[in-house]
Amino acid sequence: MLEGKRILLIIGGGIAAFKALDLIRRLRDRGARVVPVLTSAAEEFVTPLSVSALAAEAVYRDLFDLTNEAEMGHIELSRSADLILVAPGTANLMAKMAGGHADDLATTLLLATDTQVLFAPAMNVRMWDHPATRRNRAQLEADGILFVGPDEGPMACGEFGEGRLSEVPRIVEAVEAALDATPSGAASLKGRHVIVTSGPTHEPIDPVRYIANRSSGAQGVAVGKALAEAGARVTFVTGPADVAPPPGVEVVRVRTALEMEAAVMAALPADAAVMAAAVADWRVRAPATGKMKKTAGQGAPALDFVENPDILARLSQHAERPPLVVGFAAETETVVEHATAKRTRKGCDWIVANDVSEAGGAMGGSDNEVTLITGSGAEPWPRMSKDAVARRLAERLAEALEGTS
Repeated sequence: MLEGKRILLIIGGGIAAFKALDLIRRLRDRGARVVPVLTSAAEEFVTPLSVSALAAEAVYRDLFDLTNEAEMGHIELSRSADLILVAPGTANLMAKMAGGHADDLATTLLLATDTQVLFAPAMNVRMWDHPATRRNRAQLEADGILFVGPDEGPMACGEFGEGRLSEVPRIVEAVEAALDATPSGAASLKGRHVIVTSGPTHEPIDPVRYIANRSSGAQGVAVGKALAEAGARVTFVTGPADVAPPPGVEVVRVRTALEMEAAVMAALPADAAVMAAAVADWRVRAPATGKMKKTAGQGAPALDFVENPDILARLSQHAERPPLVVGFAAETETVVEHATAKRTRKGCDWIVANDVSEAGGAMGGSDNEVTLITGSGAEPWPRMSKDAVARRLAERLAEALEGTS
């Protein structure tokens, strides 16, 4: 699948750098040419000699190499690759990329390129969870950088959590997925209008409290990005999500389910709709205009709830119903059965079902394992990054809409 592909591999400094050696071997086994770049910190963990021997290529290390830079080698390196892969990607590299810094060969390559970049993070769990790192990732995703991982597990420092470099087979899979976004696919949704909903809704209790579902909006953002890259005009209706909207879409920001419903209906007509938002099922009938005070001995206040509108069902029955309506089902048990029943109940064409239990790891994580429910049955997809899920869904939409007016 990677035959003839040229991959520029930037190896960051971290204990996970030793996995880059196996990564080089596996990429070459699939026919790729791997051109390695070592940061100065990476040389503390792997040697240029071992990297060069496995890649069968010279190792690039120095921005001020007189031989290479006489021909502006960093520009040539950055633009002659089919993909730039950063593995392991450190918190420092993320921060420099997000800020547009270019103070060594690796960061200069990343700033000078117009090639797709795939970033495989690896760092301590506290570093990964730090607000600065979260902000940097959101910025990089908004800039079009793809991510694979990190994974959860024990770390060399003795801690446990999210931050481990993804296993090598998974990185290879992400490389294949990134390179599978061909120009023919990019034109497949050209001229189509797709509505995408994303993120949670916040239903106010009073001016400082609200009811919401646990949703980062990451999968919806990935869907919007993949559809835009496939040539669609995307109306992206988003609740207050943790991640920035994707580039190249029309963003409509909402807060409540009522606002989201109005925005979706106002965006019609459309060729398709992907309803990835986690809409709160209920809202308080009459939110308090001032902050509700806790008074000792009086107990909790009674809240009068009413159902929120069923946006997916209403859209599926609308006079201007899009030819293809796709819903999402976030389930914690008997996922396929509940999602299949939901497709029938809502009247939509497809349901993307995912396990949002703690074991599933979809809520707030970087991966998803979904099952596509259609009129033909259930089609399980392997566990993959949310970006890869989005690209596959975009491909399926393009196939389904092909030939329709």
